[in-house]
Amino acid sequence: MSRKTLNWINSPVLMEAIIRYQQNRLPRSMQLWVEQLLDLDPQKNSPLIHNNHTSNN
Repeated sequence: MSRKTLNWINSPVLMEAIIRYQQNRLPRSMQLWVEQLLDLDPQKNSPLIHNNHTSNN
């Protein structure tokens, strides 16, 4: 079987996947996809997106 290459990803879809990944709300197959796409080490539990509730304005 030939390996598929990634050509394009919808940004809102990726952001939603990242958010759900951090919340541990993705199916296993999607978790693996995010980890492979972003070259993540699942053993390291560092946040991908930092929530910033303060405004600089």
